[in-house]
Amino acid sequence: MFENLNWWEIGALLLLALLIFGDRLPAVISDGLRMVRNLRTMASNATTDLSRELGTDIQLEDLHPKAFIRKHLLSEEDEQAIRKPLQGVYDNLRADVTGVHNELKDVASAADVRANGSRPAAATTGSAPAPAPRVSYDDAT
Repeated sequence: MFENLNWWEIGALLLLALLIFGDRLPAVISDGLRMVRNLRTMASNATTDLSRELGTDIQLEDLHPKAFIRKHLLSEEDEQAIRKPLQGVYDNLRADVTGVHNELKDVASAADVRANGSRPAAATTGSAPAPAPRVSYDDAT
């Protein structure tokens, strides 16, 4: 909750709270804690009521619609049947991206002056090397 604040900012907020609320600060803190406890109790009671009404064990995390459907309405076979068409597309896309990544690394390492220790080959020789033949993505599909 306070991961974006450093110790100085937290101290300044506490000092500001002390200046605003003064001697009522302990009462305000206890009222806030009581409200959080009541909210937790209400959430627990709601999940208990839902579990009793639906006849299944429901946790607070299960109230998210995707998690609820995945846990209570779909079997593992149904979930695999839903994922199967998209898995092939994902695998093909991942293979293409990996190929492009490897080609870019090869080009970057060939063009890197610091790694070669001298100028690129095109600058030292009079003629440029022949470019590698390009593979068309239309041919692959």
